[in-house]
Amino acid sequence: MEIIFLLSGENETLPKAEINASLEAENASFKVKYHDQGILTVEIPDEELNIIHELGKKIAYTHEICKLLFETDITNLNKKIKEYPWKNVINSDYAVRVKKTGIDPNFNSQAMEIEIGAIIKGNLEDKAKVNLEDPETFLRTIVTGNRVFVSERLIKRSKKHYYALKPHKRPFFYPGSMSPKLARGMNNLARVKKEKTVLDPFCGTGGILIEAGIIGSNVVGIDIDEKMVEGTKKNLEYCDIKDYEVFQGDARNIKLPYKVDAIVTDPPYGISASTAGIESKRIYKESLLSMQEVLKEDGYICMATPHYLDIHELVSDTKFKIIEQYHIRMHKSLTRVISVLKRSKNNM
Repeated sequence: MEIIFLLSGENETLPKAEINASLEAENASFKVKYHDQGILTVEIPDEELNIIHELGKKIAYTHEICKLLFETDITNLNKKIKEYPWKNVINSDYAVRVKKTGIDPNFNSQAMEIEIGAIIKGNLEDKAKVNLEDPETFLRTIVTGNRVFVSERLIKRSKKHYYALKPHKRPFFYPGSMSPKLARGMNNLARVKKEKTVLDPFCGTGGILIEAGIIGSNVVGIDIDEKMVEGTKKNLEYCDIKDYEVFQGDARNIKLPYKVDAIVTDPPYGISASTAGIESKRIYKESLLSMQEVLKEDGYICMATPHYLDIHELVSDTKFKIIEQYHIRMHKSLTRVISVLKRSKNNM
């Protein structure tokens, strides 16, 4: 089957990368079929549909996930709609919604919705009715250029979580904290999944650990500042995350009696950073050397750095290599570089 992801427009490359990483984390068999104008289609085996539902609970940079019913063009759309066996898809009530992307802004989506809805109604006769408020079956038609994807929506991602857990709404707040959405995305890029152990050696106020905990991971946090350690604990408890270990320590000398599956972190930098007076570049280099001792051989690191630090230079003395990199503009003077690291095969 083919699955359609309606991507967030906040970043050009991050949404697709998050889906690829999340599918890899679940050991899914998949092939990307199409990616353009905020639309990604992926082919997966029918028996792996449950993996898509798992993704729907965790990915951050996708608005909707749909199952493709058929693809056509604008010229043949009505003919295809008439021929399709809608009784196999719609049981009681339905709604039709059209999303346009990359086409004439004057294109009349509403007129297309009405026309498609009328054809389907005629096809089903009195066996189903239109319900625009809360339909059992939500049909999403996507028009991009001359291509038309007709699909059934499986999942709509809610934005409420990311608003409710903004850093300033949590019990403990400190300026410069990462947004929940980016924290979730970074966890997914690090192939984080349920019951795996995730470490943030610069945990700050705990935002990254919160998102890992909500996914279902076991979380471990370290910070050199005792105030941050206590604040992280408060925030984790507030989010009903119980399976955590948070303690005061130095990221340059991580002491754990076990190895972790993933490391996701946003080391301190800038005027609001707590660096104990040590130069940022030195902290990064020395902490990476420490991280390689506690990360499992097949584990990933997802790390945020400011654009003015050369991450390639930082990893040059380690066993890691950069396999992915994404740039997120925060404001006019700062771009966050999100890098995914994996142990080089020469150092396995």
